[in-house]
Amino acid sequence: MNIDLTGKRAVICGGSRGIGRAIALACAEAGAAVSICARGAETLAKAREEIAAYGHTAHAASCDLADKDQIDRYIAEAAEALGGIDILVNNASGFGSTDDEDGWEKSIAVDLQATVRATRAATPYIEQAGGGAIVNISSISALAPSVRLTPYGVAKAAVVQYTRNRAAALGSKAIRVNCIAPGSIEFPGGTWDRAKSDNPQLYNAVLGRIPFGRLGHPEEVARVVLFLVSPLANWVTGQTIAVDGGQLLGR
Repeated sequence: MNIDLTGKRAVICGGSRGIGRAIALACAEAGAAVSICARGAETLAKAREEIAAYGHTAHAASCDLADKDQIDRYIAEAAEALGGIDILVNNASGFGSTDDEDGWEKSIAVDLQATVRATRAATPYIEQAGGGAIVNISSISALAPSVRLTPYGVAKAAVVQYTRNRAAALGSKAIRVNCIAPGSIEFPGGTWDRAKSDNPQLYNAVLGRIPFGRLGHPEEVARVVLFLVSPLANWVTGQTIAVDGGQLLGR
């Protein structure tokens, strides 16, 4: 059974690399027009070219997702470029790993507040489209204690609760809201790619807790997101799905 998003318009916040890029490419491959945002101009431009290669509208814009005004501007620009919005994916993370003011500020501002703000800004467009889907990217750190990443885990847990809240609030508008909780995902230049060389003890400890004996790939998360935003999941809302190769089982 193929997933067909022809005619759909997808916005991915934090879509230039890693999981976000994989989600954007999966949506484009399925036929959707796609807009992405991030801060880095170089990675944005490269990702936009990759999206455009599928032959559909591809839009990219720089946006600091810790800034409400920039989020509002970006969502409006994305809606104009695509001709509306059917799908929103909130993927960005400030990855506040330190239990101090800076760590908490990063996690709350990007992981939580950017999700809230982008959802708030995009919802009227999705409603105008007659309904659609929102997917929030959380983490398995939201589902079990994460002492090493306390601010990140707490903010991601709030994203899970926010997902349920919005699913209940928006169901009457035919807008489904779901959440993905990835495990440790490895890609070039990413956190775990760097940890392999910079902190092999941590990398191997995490690897040892995954039954499949490897870390995940961004495309494995993207495929689940693609299902959730597609008509195949039209009776699924308010759910959080761990995509972790059994990593939580190892805890």
